[in-house]
Amino acid sequence: MQADKSPESFMFTVGKLDAGMAILLGDRAYLIEFPSILLPPGATTGSIVNIAVHRNLAEEKRRDADFWALQDDILNEFGVKSPEPPSLELRNVTQTSVTLEWPTIQLATAKLRSLDIYRNGQRLAAIPSPLTNTSTKLSGLELNTEYSFQLILRTTAGTFPSNLIRVRTHTMTDTSGISVCFGNVQDSVLLENAKLALREMKAKWSDKIQIHTTHFVCTTPAATPTGAQATGNATGAPGVEYQRALQQSIPVVQPHWILACHSEKKMVPIASFYLGATPASPLGSAMSRTQSLSQASVARTPTSPPPNQSKPSSNRASMPPPSRTADVPPSQTSPFINQSGSPPAPAKAPPFEPTPEESADDTEEVQLERSSSTDSAKRKARNGSMNRDFKFPTPVSSPVIPTGERREVPALPEEPESPAVEAHPSTVITSSSIEVPPPPPVEKERSVSSISLSEGEDDVGDTVDIPLN
Repeated sequence: MQADKSPESFMFTVGKLDAGMAILLGDRAYLIEFPSILLPPGATTGSIVNIAVHRNLAEEKRRDADFWALQDDILNEFGVKSPEPPSLELRNVTQTSVTLEWPTIQLATAKLRSLDIYRNGQRLAAIPSPLTNTSTKLSGLELNTEYSFQLILRTTAGTFPSNLIRVRTHTMTDTSGISVCFGNVQDSVLLENAKLALREMKAKWSDKIQIHTTHFVCTTPAATPTGAQATGNATGAPGVEYQRALQQSIPVVQPHWILACHSEKKMVPIASFYLGATPASPLGSAMSRTQSLSQASVARTPTSPPPNQSKPSSNRASMPPPSRTADVPPSQTSPFINQSGSPPAPAKAPPFEPTPEESADDTEEVQLERSSSTDSAKRKARNGSMNRDFKFPTPVSSPVIPTGERREVPALPEEPESPAVEAHPSTVITSSSIEVPPPPPVEKERSVSSISLSEGEDDVGDTVDIPLN
């Protein structure tokens, strides 16, 4: 089996030969399968071939070096750099909101799965567009309450939580969370005063709408001259920042609101400082609260102007009160004992205040007549018992029918408002004169029900009357 020249050469006899595999037989009955494509050309069944096997050490070293170089590249690409945990920072805090920011997330070679914000250890919401968004504003918080916030980054390389931030919302006396964006303020002195007040309150301002902007301050929605030139629009058109403030539901107020917060040293309601509203007090003075409804009834002289109004209105504000007269006669007996003939008249109400353009003659005072007391008040009896001397007022057209010693109860006078009610002469009401209507007959109801059944159902068979008793 060993070759003549080379000890590493082995001699085999080709046995069976197929299209893809050949059976080689050795001298000592070795049998191996050998690919037929590697046989020399012209080899057939019975041919003798020599096969030599050599080790290629140089090629082994080259391939081994290539393999480890590939492993180093994989390690440097995917094993050295990993996603970085987000670094959460506090940007602004107010009475009811917190603004957080963080740098752009670093994923290295991993793939992003989610970026969530947690409040007090519970998942609050997912950050929209986490690859580009680097800030968020959380609203609807409670006053003077401590909260904790944290970002959780989930990637294909693992989960990476951010640092934990603890923050307490402001009280109403803390105005450092105010962040305004100034629009078109026509009065330069007013603008400087507002900025000075913001500086003293440790608040912030800018010329652009930002995520932490709380108010948009201007005196007119028109764009500033420089902004109009930059955008190519007319100066009378609404500014871009003003439109953005409306889109983001940012309240648009006047600079007087800043001065009011600085004067009161607390957050002042913005209801009376919206754009277009009349400020409650002039500039430079202490801002007073708006007049409540309870103060609207305080008596004022006709010449004093209404509150929060510098000049009289040209429109008629009220109508003169109609004159009222007492409907009860002055000498009327009370129906109850120990009570006066008529209820005591209330204290005289102050007359309605006429508007500045109305004259004093246009108004009339409401006069109420007090009826005189009768002798029935002197009778000693229990309050609420019926007075026998009481008589209803009788009209001239309805005569009184006298009877014996029994006193008559006159009928009620005719009321012109309800024409359907007719006036009847006064009669004595006794128990025998009251007529009680008889109960409706039962047979009639049965007859009516039977008629209705016979008319409504023609195909029903014989019916049987069942007595109700």
